[in-house]
Amino acid sequence: MEAWLRLGVSLAMLVGLAVWERQSPRRVLTQPQAMRWRVNLGLAACNALGVRLSVGAIAVQAAVLAHEHAWGLWHVWSLSPVSNAVLSLLVLDFAIYLQHVACHRVPWLWRLHLVHHTDSDVDVTTSLRFHPLEILLSLGYKTVLVLLLGVHPVAVIIFEVLLHATAQLHHSNIALPDRVAGVLQYGLITPDTHRIHHSVCAAEMQSNFGFSVPWWDRLCGTYRAQPVHAHTTMPLGVLTYQRPTPWRLTQLLALPFRPVVATGKTTE
Repeated sequence: MEAWLRLGVSLAMLVGLAVWERQSPRRVLTQPQAMRWRVNLGLAACNALGVRLSVGAIAVQAAVLAHEHAWGLWHVWSLSPVSNAVLSLLVLDFAIYLQHVACHRVPWLWRLHLVHHTDSDVDVTTSLRFHPLEILLSLGYKTVLVLLLGVHPVAVIIFEVLLHATAQLHHSNIALPDRVAGVLQYGLITPDTHRIHHSVCAAEMQSNFGFSVPWWDRLCGTYRAQPVHAHTTMPLGVLTYQRPTPWRLTQLLALPFRPVVATGKTTE
């Protein structure tokens, strides 16, 4: 059920945000959109198939097991289902923030995460542009946390749906009214906030790691409100990995296993 629910929400968000991007884009795209979309959606298909054929809904299954056997910290504390869900959503979201930071600081994790940052344009499909090995590692990480905490199965499903939905939103190339964006940025990662993280500027790429809410970045000192350059013109991606045409799917799948090229990130 979890997989179908997540798929349904993701497809609805993908279509809705894609229409919004077309009607009211924040930036002019620099590469052929159809070619990029084929690659990003192709990666999404590879990831879905890889998970389906290997571990399946392992995080939900772990939550069911923990619930049946009363495993995990929340069961030791005898938390109610509501308290379990609320605390689980907060802790898991912070854990994903820490995972994202690690993907930029640990060299072998960066090799995998680099696939995501090689997109020179950022739109709703960029939220699907992850290497299959990074997806599997993330699932393993979340599964361990679910078992240690004793997260309720419903909370896992809610978290996964929210995680994917907010990732699609903050990667989207939509133009929000300034007043709306100004209010949302205090409780939700907006497209402008996350776009800064995709900047070629070193300091900007090492900021705004949150996936759902900006609170962890603010608490940990990694929040950046505005980029050096304007949102409409700031260069995105990694300089030494930029190409005149989009990467091919096979090239992105092989990228983590090739020699690392100096990032060439600017400081201003």
